[in-house]
Amino acid sequence: MKVIILCGGKGLRMHELTEDMPKPLASVCGRPMLWHIMKAYKHYGFDDFILLLGYKGEKIKEYFMDYAWKQHSFTLDTREGTIRLLEDCEDWRVTFLDTGSDTMTGSRIKRAKELVGDETFMVTYGDGLSDINLHKLLAYHREKGRIATVTGIDKKTQYGTLLVEDGIATSFREKQSSSGIINGGFFVFEPAFFDYLTDDTTSVLEQEPLRQLAQDGQLAVYQHEGFWTACDTYNDIVQVNKLCGEGKSLWKVWEKK
Repeated sequence: MKVIILCGGKGLRMHELTEDMPKPLASVCGRPMLWHIMKAYKHYGFDDFILLLGYKGEKIKEYFMDYAWKQHSFTLDTREGTIRLLEDCEDWRVTFLDTGSDTMTGSRIKRAKELVGDETFMVTYGDGLSDINLHKLLAYHREKGRIATVTGIDKKTQYGTLLVEDGIATSFREKQSSSGIINGGFFVFEPAFFDYLTDDTTSVLEQEPLRQLAQDGQLAVYQHEGFWTACDTYNDIVQVNKLCGEGKSLWKVWEKK
């Protein structure tokens, strides 16, 4: 199953970090935030990634092209021109898809339609960390039998809120400053979802597509009660790294017993 990760935003609210790099590469516990997200998916057996690139996407390409030798010990044999890693390297598959520097989230996903094909697929943001059980998320999606499933987080926030009845969204409202179930990312979609997206650059996932899915009764909501955080600002990154310093890397499902 393919996992799409939105990596194209400019991260304007954390300009201290993103002037020279895209937000998904912001360092968390000594690794890019994006690496932690991918590591979580890999833990549950999902290792075929499509990274939707935009702002400074070349930096993300460079990170992964250099990843094996920069992040692992290795032996270089200059006589034969070979490199042999001395440690295991993540055996994931990564497709880098340039989707434009100013393309909106929904339109970025639409660009991946041919790569996804006629299969169920997952989508998440490149700035959200969680200990969500992705097997349970997928099972819930299949149980509800809807076109889309979004992970719901019960939190007072500036993010879009969902009204939910019996596990199905009845409405989606963008950026309401009130308590409620919010869009926590970690989506599962059926191919029919692409019909809710436009072919231009203006389709915003969190607006018309999710609202229309909710109106059609096609948006299931998987309630996650565990750890979740969105790293939207420089302070968010500081706070997450503070957890690391306290030995509380709560999103590292691959390290939990």
